[in-house]
Amino acid sequence: MEPIAIIAIVGVLTYFFPFLLAAVRDHPQVWPIFWLTVFLGWTGLGWVVAFIWAVFRFRKTDDLTEA
Repeated sequence: MEPIAIIAIVGVLTYFFPFLLAAVRDHPQVWPIFWLTVFLGWTGLGWVVAFIWAVFRFRKTDDLTEA
């Protein structure tokens, strides 16, 4: 495989890492994280916001149990 292809694949995976992380963690807002990454990930700040959002998983209301 050509080195440029490897660099391109690593770059795309890095760019979409917040989305992939949210998808693997079954984040309840995976698609908004995807769209934030697509449209604002290139700014750096948008990527960081998407990453932080993907890391912090908020519980769904139906996941709450009565004590």
